[in-house]
Amino acid sequence: MNQTLRRDADAIVSAAISAVQPDAAVIRVLKGRRFPGRVLLVAAGKAAWQMAKTAADCLGDWLDRGVVITKYDHVKGEIPRCVCVEAGHPVPDENSFRGTEQALGLVEGLKETDTVLFLLSGGGSALFEKPLVEGAELQDITSQLLASGADIVEMNTIRKRLSAVKGGRFAQLCAPARVLTIVLSDIIGDPLDMIASGPACPDTSTCNQALDIARRYGLRLSDRAWTLLGKETPKTLDNVTTFVSGSVKELCAAAGKACEHLGYEPVLLTDCLCCQAREAGSMLASVAKTHAGGGRAKAFIAGGETVVRLIGKGLGGRNQEIALAAAVGIDGLADAAVFSVGSDGTDGPTDAAGGYADGDTAAQLRSRGIAIDAVLKDNDAYHALEKIGGLIITGATGTNVNDVAVVLIRG
Repeated sequence: MNQTLRRDADAIVSAAISAVQPDAAVIRVLKGRRFPGRVLLVAAGKAAWQMAKTAADCLGDWLDRGVVITKYDHVKGEIPRCVCVEAGHPVPDENSFRGTEQALGLVEGLKETDTVLFLLSGGGSALFEKPLVEGAELQDITSQLLASGADIVEMNTIRKRLSAVKGGRFAQLCAPARVLTIVLSDIIGDPLDMIASGPACPDTSTCNQALDIARRYGLRLSDRAWTLLGKETPKTLDNVTTFVSGSVKELCAAAGKACEHLGYEPVLLTDCLCCQAREAGSMLASVAKTHAGGGRAKAFIAGGETVVRLIGKGLGGRNQEIALAAAVGIDGLADAAVFSVGSDGTDGPTDAAGGYADGDTAAQLRSRGIAIDAVLKDNDAYHALEKIGGLIITGATGTNVNDVAVVLIRG
């Protein structure tokens, strides 16, 4: 492993993620704001704890009570007057349902003078959920979608129709109170109705689209689920004000600044990356091969969110697959590396944020009798990268604004 490139990669990841923490955005919305009545806080998503803690600090005595629902191991301490619940992601579990019921109890019987401060971040589709089908079926449908290769918009078009809180329905349940929503975007283009399946946003998708997605991916659904896909979601809401904070564009810009600080010339390839993870890895390796040996240190940055088609039984995530797929293309290249991370610090059902590969990676794996093609076929990037120190582990970061992948070339 090229230790210099690995050290630079870790520094870039750390700087980029630090730059997209949600604190500043929450403060911008709440600082100096006055409320006519009680303020009830509901936070859901991977960044929920960080957003709620900042909000509670800003609100002080304005805050009446709150419920915070986030991923396991993402609660970092108590928040005054708030109940924190850790729950399942990417598949909802009983704690997801329990936490959501607590949030719904919080917003029952509110007045027009009350305000629901709704803090929403990626992961909310699994964490904030009251299913309209049996919980076990919803879990199965979620698993089917995750394995199908469907993108996040397609997944959420289905999920919001099977839920009592998604697709604008949570905002309806809060009425007549006002809902002040602060959103940390984890979807390319910031479509508000798709981020965490839009609990407080009118739904722009249609029943016909939902039914088409279900048929196209061959989803196995009960009769009740098929019926729900044919029922329309709220198309207008008059009690919601929304602010969007944080996006993959900011993540890419922060990564570029970190690269420049380390002496690389940053080049933004795209902040709209959306394809199969293996294809992205192959493309990034091609970029590395084109520019390697040019005598100048360069960094090529791609932000977005790729997908993985699960055909094996291994362990991994989309960012780890990007790195491992890139390793094939940069095999033997001196002074070139590709790494990719999820800004939330978790990639798939693993404790890694992503993966790193350089010109030595493929040879290191071969020396251990590991064939990259076989590993990718089994979706087992985690264990392969773990054996050679190729995992990038950050722990929970408190933010969630998509993924960033970087090609580093030292000259």
